[in-house]
Amino acid sequence: MTPLEFIRPDEPQYAALPPLSPAVRVGNLVFVSGLPGFDRKGGLSVGDFPAQMRQAMANVGTVLREAGAGWGRVAKVNVLLTRAGDYEAMNRIYAEHFPDGRYPARTTAIVAALPRPDFLLEIECVAVIG
Repeated sequence: MTPLEFIRPDEPQYAALPPLSPAVRVGNLVFVSGLPGFDRKGGLSVGDFPAQMRQAMANVGTVLREAGAGWGRVAKVNVLLTRAGDYEAMNRIYAEHFPDGRYPARTTAIVAALPRPDFLLEIECVAVIG
């Protein structure tokens, strides 16, 4: 049976998460949970989409590194937005993490709400190790 490795970076923003693992590694795959834009102190830039997007991407990047991967090894991303008007800004900030233009497969959905009313987005992904 393939073992599961539960990934939780030793940083304050991950301690405040609900009962979930920020990521689970199974074999050479890493499944990253949907993460919002909490900063290191557990704060959130309320109403500021670019700040939340940049922080969410940084949070996912931290989890990927902890698991032994990086943005260049991501195969699939799901982005959940609460406001359709943030789509263009999301694309600009997202593209900054893939300077070579090699983008993972991605689904972007506009959702009615996320678990906290101040969350403007959540990002999850699957990466390949090795």
